[in-house]
Amino acid sequence: MLRTGVTIARSALNVRNYANAPAQEAVISATFKVQDNKDFNDRVKNSKVPVIIDFFATWCNPCRMLTPRIESVVAEKQGRILLAKVDIDENTDLALDYEVGSVPVLIAMKDGKVLERIVGLQDTDKLRQFVERYSETDK
Repeated sequence: MLRTGVTIARSALNVRNYANAPAQEAVISATFKVQDNKDFNDRVKNSKVPVIIDFFATWCNPCRMLTPRIESVVAEKQGRILLAKVDIDENTDLALDYEVGSVPVLIAMKDGKVLERIVGLQDTDKLRQFVERYSETDK
């Protein structure tokens, strides 16, 4: 009996992994890590679609909890909004420019202009509302 239970549990895990595969591909295409100021200007400020900027730090536990939530919400929008990840330890100038005093911080930006910022760990529903306000609608 125990052996059957293990087989069923493994099968359930395999089904779950396959079901999540397309979402993971979408996360990769809608999310990118900012390398430096030039990269930020090129990919964020000059973006044709709105961008959510996620200021984070690798040592920040709330940042680690926020990452999968915001990535999945942005992926749902299928390219109508992008997610730029900015490590504040690697890009201190950007963190200072955008007055990031604590992490995580999410900033919505369109046409190079800051539209809104939210600070701290957020639940998925609040993130979905935030992203919805700024994602491009189908035309």
